[in-house]
Amino acid sequence: MRRAPTLIGTALLAAAAALSACSSSSSDSSNGNVTLRYALWVDTQAPAYQDCANAFHADHPNIKIKIEQTAWAEYWTNLTTEVTAGTAPDVFTDSVAYYPDFQTNNQIVDLEPYVKRDHVDLSHFRPGLADLWVRDGKRYGLPKDWDAVALVYNAKLVQAAGVDPASLQNLTWNPTDGGDFEKLIAKLSVDDHGRRGDQPGFDKNHVKTYGIVLDLDAGAGGQTSWGNLAVANGFQFLDKNPFGTHYEYDDPKLAETIAWIKGLQDKGYLGRYSQHSSLGSDAVLASGRAALGMAGSWMASTYLSNKKVDFAFAPLPAGPAGRHTASNTLSDAIYAGGKHKDQAWEWVKFLASPKCQHLVAKRAVVFPAIKSASDEALSAFRSQHMDMQAFVTETSQPGASFLLPLTDHAADVAETVQNGLDGVWLGQDSPADALKKVNDHVNGLFK
Repeated sequence: MRRAPTLIGTALLAAAAALSACSSSSSDSSNGNVTLRYALWVDTQAPAYQDCANAFHADHPNIKIKIEQTAWAEYWTNLTTEVTAGTAPDVFTDSVAYYPDFQTNNQIVDLEPYVKRDHVDLSHFRPGLADLWVRDGKRYGLPKDWDAVALVYNAKLVQAAGVDPASLQNLTWNPTDGGDFEKLIAKLSVDDHGRRGDQPGFDKNHVKTYGIVLDLDAGAGGQTSWGNLAVANGFQFLDKNPFGTHYEYDDPKLAETIAWIKGLQDKGYLGRYSQHSSLGSDAVLASGRAALGMAGSWMASTYLSNKKVDFAFAPLPAGPAGRHTASNTLSDAIYAGGKHKDQAWEWVKFLASPKCQHLVAKRAVVFPAIKSASDEALSAFRSQHMDMQAFVTETSQPGASFLLPLTDHAADVAETVQNGLDGVWLGQDSPADALKKVNDHVNGLFK
């Protein structure tokens, strides 16, 4: 569903603000019917939003919704091109990582006048979600869902290691010796001769199954990898979030976390960055090359519907500062250059309504932003024998979830952080030195 931007999206800054006067390619027939283009990137969610489109059309017979779905990387590349050319979709799914760039360049519509005019009830959303889309009194989206990150594991490989799955519910971690978490990772690591990482003679250079796989190309926030552990170690990304202006990437608590992860590579418990970064952790886990990973709730249905591998979820380990998970939300933005903004608002309003979000909940692919629909989604997951309780448990405690960095210059920050960490993962730089350089550079963007 979502990942922090890396190299994709820098071109967003180049598009001129004047493009807001251009028109998108939505159609308008002579009899007053309108077709709105609606873009999203998650293929598993397209059927759910088609359900919403059908229901919306029944209520608004003169407005049709054309859903355009492309994969994550292509989505932002295409959107950047279309925004620059003045042909962007009327409405598109937006990320908190990207919307400041669109907002700065006047490429998306302020929804606050519509919200006030139509008395949209913001209280039925999960606390805090609606506020993330507000800047300087203007609102650039209504929340459509929320997510969290949990451990995902291969139940067969865990059983083969003699590990009780119940023990995964209360793991502890620290950056010094890794705590229970590292002990588990070591036990799940198996070399070509069948020796485990916690046994004498384990050959770290010839590993059949790695104990863990992590998404180490995770941009500015480490959403499904280092970010969760760093915050559990007491790290904070910014002086304030959202819209802080000073990053804290040089915090020793982050360097400790990064060093611990690099140590897993050196011990043979985690695959080399050069081997797995291009594959993605979901592919590595599906192949049986790793036993454990971190996964966002948006990927849960993909894992749990796998017919060849029995996957299950467990809460992230608790660190010195407790258990913490990155939590994110998406919205739907109205393109400022579109011809049919009033009709687009009706669609965006419907997407954020209980009627649509309950339709989405029934599909069991995501947790909707409306509280009642989120509860219904959990029940829908259960009815399909998908246990999503780990994600709910993690976010049920006050302060357990944290917001990924939301600032200006998001694409440049992400690229800088990733480039710095690439040098660490490849053994070219130390965590402390790399992060000091990263911090100096990203903070320079705000001067």
